[in-house]
Amino acid sequence: MSKREIYLGSTSLNDKNLAVKGEFISIQKERYFKISNFNRMPDFFMTLVSDSDHWIFISSNGSLSAGRRNRDNALFPYYSDDKIHDYCGITGSKTICLVESKGRTSLWEPFSKQLAKIYRIERNLYKSVYGNQIIFEEINHDLGLSFRYSWSNSEQFGFVKQSGITNITNEPVKVELLDGIRNILPSGIDYIFQNEYSNLSDAYKKAELIEETGLGIFMLSSIPVDRAEPSESLYATTVWSSGLVNSKILISDHQLAKFKQGFAVTTETDIRASRGAYYVNAELTLKKQQTAEWMTVAEINQSTTDVANLNLLLKNTPKILSQVHKDIEAGTKRLVKIVAAADGLQTSNEELCCVRHFTNTLFNVMRGGVYQDDYTLDSSDFRDFVNLTNTKISNDFKNTLDALPKKISNSDLIQLAEKKGNAHFIRICYEYLPLTFSRRHGDPSRPWNQFSIDNKNEDGSPKLDFQGNWRDIFQNWEALSVSYPGFIENIISKFVNASTPDGYNPYRIMRSGIDWESPDPDDPWAYIGYWGDHQIIYLQKLLELSDSYHPG
Repeated sequence: MSKREIYLGSTSLNDKNLAVKGEFISIQKERYFKISNFNRMPDFFMTLVSDSDHWIFISSNGSLSAGRRNRDNALFPYYSDDKIHDYCGITGSKTICLVESKGRTSLWEPFSKQLAKIYRIERNLYKSVYGNQIIFEEINHDLGLSFRYSWSNSEQFGFVKQSGITNITNEPVKVELLDGIRNILPSGIDYIFQNEYSNLSDAYKKAELIEETGLGIFMLSSIPVDRAEPSESLYATTVWSSGLVNSKILISDHQLAKFKQGFAVTTETDIRASRGAYYVNAELTLKKQQTAEWMTVAEINQSTTDVANLNLLLKNTPKILSQVHKDIEAGTKRLVKIVAAADGLQTSNEELCCVRHFTNTLFNVMRGGVYQDDYTLDSSDFRDFVNLTNTKISNDFKNTLDALPKKISNSDLIQLAEKKGNAHFIRICYEYLPLTFSRRHGDPSRPWNQFSIDNKNEDGSPKLDFQGNWRDIFQNWEALSVSYPGFIENIISKFVNASTPDGYNPYRIMRSGIDWESPDPDDPWAYIGYWGDHQIIYLQKLLELSDSYHPG
């Protein structure tokens, strides 16, 4: 088939059909799966996981949504996945480079769709085999530069974007860059307000910069409310950067066009009624094969005390980047430990099979959870569960509950309940599942499912909790029961006790109980539950497992 040469002005549009390829590689002693020339594929959707309550949903074009716990606590707006794809270049990472080469200054915007064919480029994508880090790479062969940025998460610091630019030639090169993140949400804007009143929310946004430390503070001038009452916003989103010296900082998009036209930008300290952004601007001279690296870190829901403490930390900690790296590594180790608890680690000659097994197990425990301490139960948490489930039984068995040792095995608790002979107490003991790390099967491709990652209390201590859609969570628990057969009968009890005599199951099940959908003739996704005859297979599989491990 013949092909015409296409020009934009006097520039030929490079459109080489580079092959897409997948392979495992090592980066800094950690294994990644690399997709070469991923931009030759249609945009696809990914999730980055965390050992804590971070959530990141990201498009292969770089646009993303991220936050903690649920969609009402977002760093970047939570939309359905089609809109996240559409927000390429509007939300998330943004980089602009002015490169001095051959006597002129060239404009380069890595990962820009508009400029993708102006230069001879290669784009590669790397995702950690543990699923908690992703790297985007663009190699510009015309300018002799390579740019990378990655996303990862840190329990202590929040959301971490690491950036790096490398001179891949044998000649020095000068680069002035502007790199950062855009469409930052201040604390206090929930999902509904962002989706229905986004223009109004922009009017309430305020950004300030503490110049001494480079700490950006993104907040609301007040909580938006249509009532004549005080409504002060007391929490903020914070962003800071480290790694580039003599840099200027921008906290809006206002000067981007100016920068691309070759004008100098100035540090911004106070911006009102605009979407939040945070950019570092610096001039670099890179020797041959030299790399410059820096980091941008964001966190949500920061109190005045949190902001003051962070500012003090940035002021007095010259090696702050090493602390961030250590916390990221610690989070990875905790994540691997969580997956290992559900037998997600294996070794074979087929690396793809091992990684696939790890990923399957990871997503299984993200839905169904994993037991906090194997078969050992925390009596304090069990007492809380009894009180939550049935206050009368909690009062009637107060002496029994108070007499429990600090830790007790699941089998000993069941034996104690059966010895007491009270049917309600027996049921509650069987239904107690000390699970953590669970969240409802929901993401931007399933916006009708509202997830919430409730794995820690307000003081940061571990929280035992689970929730899931009926048809999802029992499949997850079936797989988990192969690793923990001692809880099979507990799960069967949960299934049977939540079903109605006429064969209906609730659509959502939680530690705190069950939830029935409310019929709504105007909502095609609203129904009263699942009819038992097409859910009975889950019960059958659990009964088969019970018979295999505990015959008779």
